[in-house]
Amino acid sequence: MRFTRPEPALPTDSDIDLEIPSQRTETHWPVVVAISTGGVLGALARYGIAQAWPTPVGGFPWATFVINVTGCLLIGALMVVVTDLAPRQRLLRPFLGVGVLGGYTTFSTYAVEIRNLIAAGAPGTAALYLLATLAAACAAVFAGLTVARVVTWLVTA
Repeated sequence: MRFTRPEPALPTDSDIDLEIPSQRTETHWPVVVAISTGGVLGALARYGIAQAWPTPVGGFPWATFVINVTGCLLIGALMVVVTDLAPRQRLLRPFLGVGVLGGYTTFSTYAVEIRNLIAAGAPGTAALYLLATLAAACAAVFAGLTVARVVTWLVTA
């Protein structure tokens, strides 16, 4: 019996098709530039928010919380746009998803802030931050997907 891989309904990576041998090794400069440019923009936005909304020692890190939750909301909506409305826009996902939102969200800072809260003697705040971020981030992705699907349905109906 010969095993054949089923064809996916949508490409898993619309930017690079690893079934094409030349795409396994070729450098995709437009994708690299899109990700880099988006990353700079996202990181600048995150930096601006963090500077405008500093966290006191032992306090709840609202800036990072809001950054990560809004980033999750936007990535949920973006995935609907990329798959349903603009599947052929080759650089949209690398620019916005990997670049802008990858540079904007900061789950590494989230982890460091949990550690810093514990070190500052605020384990309760650390636990609240840990759980609230996880719950809000997951809910935000779901909300972004849902709202984008409803809007897409209304626009295309």
